[in-house]
Amino acid sequence: MHYQTALIDEIRNSAAHLLAEDVGPGDITAELIPDTQWATAHVITREAAVLCGVAWVDEVFRRLDSRVVLHWLAADGDSLEAGQRFVEMEGPARSLLTGERAALNLLQTLSATATATRHYVNLIENTGVRLLDTRKTLPGMRLAQKYAVTCGGGHNHRIGLWDAFLIKENHIAACGGIEAAINQAHKIAKELAVEIEVETFDELDQALAAGADTIMLDNFSLDDMREAVKRTAGRAVLEASGNVDASTLRAIAETGVDCISSGALTKDIKAIDLSMRITQTRSQT
Repeated sequence: MHYQTALIDEIRNSAAHLLAEDVGPGDITAELIPDTQWATAHVITREAAVLCGVAWVDEVFRRLDSRVVLHWLAADGDSLEAGQRFVEMEGPARSLLTGERAALNLLQTLSATATATRHYVNLIENTGVRLLDTRKTLPGMRLAQKYAVTCGGGHNHRIGLWDAFLIKENHIAACGGIEAAINQAHKIAKELAVEIEVETFDELDQALAAGADTIMLDNFSLDDMREAVKRTAGRAVLEASGNVDASTLRAIAETGVDCISSGALTKDIKAIDLSMRITQTRSQT
C-alpha cells in the first residue's frame, strides 16, 4: 500500500478509535451544557515543542461535529515556544469539551516524537549523518509516529516487515549464515534493498562479500565504527545501532557512519504538556 494512502487511512482510523474509547455511547458530563451554548477556545503548549498532529485533530472534530471550526496558527514541524497559542477553536461548547482529550492525546504524543527527533537531529547537525527511526513504536501508532519523525527532521527506516529486508542475528542462524541469508533475500525480491546486522569484523567482511546494501553495526565501539568505515570504503551504507542516546549521538556521527537508528525517538518519549482553554461562551439561537 502506498505510504500516503496508508497514512490517510491511519488518520481516519485513529480518530474514530480515540472517539470510540473516550466518548463511547455519549459524553454525559457535556450534557450539563445546553446544546445552544457556543464557545471559543485555544490550545497552548506549556513547554517548547515541535508541533505534530494537525490532520488528526482536524479529523477528530470533523467526525465529532462539523460545526466546530479550527484556525491553526502553526503547522506540523513548526517549533513552538512555552506558552504559545497554536490553534484557535470555535463551535458548540459540548463538542469542544467532548473532543478535547482525544485531540490533546494525539497532539501531545505525536509532538513528543517530533520534538525528540528534532533534538537528536540538532545534535548531529553538519555531520551529514541521517537519523533513522525503528519499528519500536507505540502499539497502533506506527505510521503516525513515523510521520512525526519526519516532522522533526528525521528519516524513516522500514515501515514494517514487508517493505525492506533487515536480516538480524536469529535470521542469520536460521538461514545457515550471512551469505546464505543475503542470497535468499535477493532471490525473494531483487528490487528491495537488503540490510544485515553484524556484530564483528568477520561478519562485516562476510556481509560486504555477499553484496549487502546496508550493514547495521550492532553495538560497535567508537573505534570499531571508525575501522568499519575504513574497511567498507563506501561499498555499503553503514548504520550504527545500539547505545544511542543524547550523550553518545554526536560521537557516533563523527565516526563516519552514514546513518544512526534510535528506538528512543518513538518509545522513550514524554508527552508534551498541552492545555485547552475556553475563553468565551455565548448562546447560539
